[in-house]
Amino acid sequence: MSWLPRSRTARRRLMILGVTAPILALATGVALYAMRGSISFFYTPSQALAAHVPPGQAIQLGGLVRTGSVVKKADGEVDFVVADRRSSAPVAYRGVLPDLFREGQGVVAIGAYDGAGVFDARQILAKHDERYMPPELASALKKQGEWRGDGAAPTYSAP
Repeated sequence: MSWLPRSRTARRRLMILGVTAPILALATGVALYAMRGSISFFYTPSQALAAHVPPGQAIQLGGLVRTGSVVKKADGEVDFVVADRRSSAPVAYRGVLPDLFREGQGVVAIGAYDGAGVFDARQILAKHDERYMPPELASALKKQGEWRGDGAAPTYSAP
């Protein structure tokens, strides 16, 4: 076998590598498989639309709460629209909203789309200003030209 190293130390290192590499690959695969249900991707409404996020897949949906869209129902459900410059998504949430939640402000909703295209949020995170905004949301809004760290009103109009 001419491809084997001549020195005994080099052959030993090659043998150790040959044994440990498959074990590490298997351990990585098992860890990723175990975490598959807890991984939550971040999307703005237009990114979620473009990615064709399937109903039931857990994601984080971030954008601005569209002014005039918040509807509080008698049964405790709150409906509102999360929007970015190009798209919007209806959101339904049942629970107590954060104190900082309000129209025109940034929000991250954690949950999944239902079969009708409504985002069913199980948790709502609101921001006070850009210092508290998740980096993913700030980056996505900057890319779309919708960065409003000064709290100005959105430049798009409601459809």
